[in-house]
Amino acid sequence: MEVKIGVQYAPRELVLESNQSSAEVESAVTDAINGGDKGVLSLVDEKGRRVIVPVGKLAYVEIAESSPRPVGFSSAR
Repeated sequence: MEVKIGVQYAPRELVLESNQSSAEVESAVTDAINGGDKGVLSLVDEKGRRVIVPVGKLAYVEIAESSPRPVGFSSAR
């Protein structure tokens, strides 16, 4: 699952690949917004790294299926 997190006043978004399902990520975001995680959104990427963002600084969270990246060269005709 690819998760993009927009943070207020940050020029770039945070992008992470997660092994969690979209429902699990959505639940974590909803719980964080509702105050269940003491005002922080905490997600773990597929390498085990934890990303923690204060809920008050969230601009948006985009959840999408991971798309395979093309490898090598291709010819477009």
